[in-house]
Amino acid sequence: MTNHQTGRRRFLAGLGAAGTAALLSGCVTSTSSGKSSSKGAVTLQSNVSAPQAKAAMQDLVAAYGKKGSARASLNTVAAETFRTQLPTYLTSANPPDVYTWYPGSVADAYAKKDLLLDLGEVWSSSPDLKSYSKALNSLCTATSGKKVFVPATYYWWGMFYRKSNFAKWGVSEPKSWDDFLDLCDKLKSKGVDPIGLGAGGNTAWVASAWFDYLDIRINGAEYHRELLAGKHRFDDPEVRRVFDRWQEVLPYFDPNGDAVPFQDATTALLNGRTGMMLIGTFFADAAPKDALDDIDFFRFPVIDPKIPLAEEAPVDGYFASARTGRREQVVDLMSYLATAESQEIYIKGSSGTVLPCNPKAKDAGTALVKKGRAHVEEAAEITQFFNRDSSDALQPTADTALTRFLAKPKEIGSILTGWQRDAEKIWNA
Repeated sequence: MTNHQTGRRRFLAGLGAAGTAALLSGCVTSTSSGKSSSKGAVTLQSNVSAPQAKAAMQDLVAAYGKKGSARASLNTVAAETFRTQLPTYLTSANPPDVYTWYPGSVADAYAKKDLLLDLGEVWSSSPDLKSYSKALNSLCTATSGKKVFVPATYYWWGMFYRKSNFAKWGVSEPKSWDDFLDLCDKLKSKGVDPIGLGAGGNTAWVASAWFDYLDIRINGAEYHRELLAGKHRFDDPEVRRVFDRWQEVLPYFDPNGDAVPFQDATTALLNGRTGMMLIGTFFADAAPKDALDDIDFFRFPVIDPKIPLAEEAPVDGYFASARTGRREQVVDLMSYLATAESQEIYIKGSSGTVLPCNPKAKDAGTALVKKGRAHVEEAAEITQFFNRDSSDALQPTADTALTRFLAKPKEIGSILTGWQRDAEKIWNA
């Protein structure tokens, strides 16, 4: 698909939203046809497990049930378990009906295997989806031309910090890479680990944000997407430059950053044990509500001003199993998930740090959200995230390579050789 290769103007031409994935699903009844039963509630399989976000999804499902047309049952699974099990869900004899996940190349990979339901009926009949931007329309279209996804929210990545901590330490947001290094020096001199990571446990994928941002700042978004599509090599000199730059800041990372998951890294950030953290706004769902007003962020520093400014702004939403036996109910639910009402319910119940895809829906309106929306709109290019711009299958190769780099940065040559070898197995499969 080329839809995720659009520039900011095409992508944001009314983007109107997307954010932390909406949550879905549940038990499925066995039938002799190998499809879920046409009776009962639509099953929604969700990967959104942070307490606030999960509660928001429960609110959404309850509101849908009150509409009276159908019911949905919600089954929430830890994100990493969900990602690992998703191919099994979709190929099982009794699959859940609807899933929270990602559009673009990720959805297209499953659509090419005929595992996703054609949602053309939803897109053609929903008055809400007719108002969605061309960029979102394209992002939700598979290579075959079929609509396979309904977007709900989007969010942004940035360098997040606590305003009160920066004030206490007497530091401010950097404007350049050199400023960023100076900031790290100041924080380290005060006994603070400047940069939190959170790539331990089952969230090794968080480290991919550092690879993404360094690559789009050094080589540009177009090169980055081509690299993830197999048009360049991970052991190319251009990629080596990414890691040369990364090594400049490694001394400033929390020494436990590759040993704890991002939820624990969030706690360290909020408690002032670390100074800042490259993360998506979903981390706020793991933060106390009373801390949200004290959270701010700045843009990942520009390294080469000649490179068009790109930002990561992933879209989240829903697709459905091609094996569902509840097509009419799925169409009804998907139509509801596209409405401003449903997206506002989710935003209100969660941390409120995502933006709605429906152009008529209202966001939380906080200073942080206003800054985040402007942050995305100012970008010349939009990327999604490593696995979203490549595939779920390629993400483990990044997890392995980047974890090795963080542990043994001097072995970067052999690490990149191994990464390319592992990636070729995925691309050539």
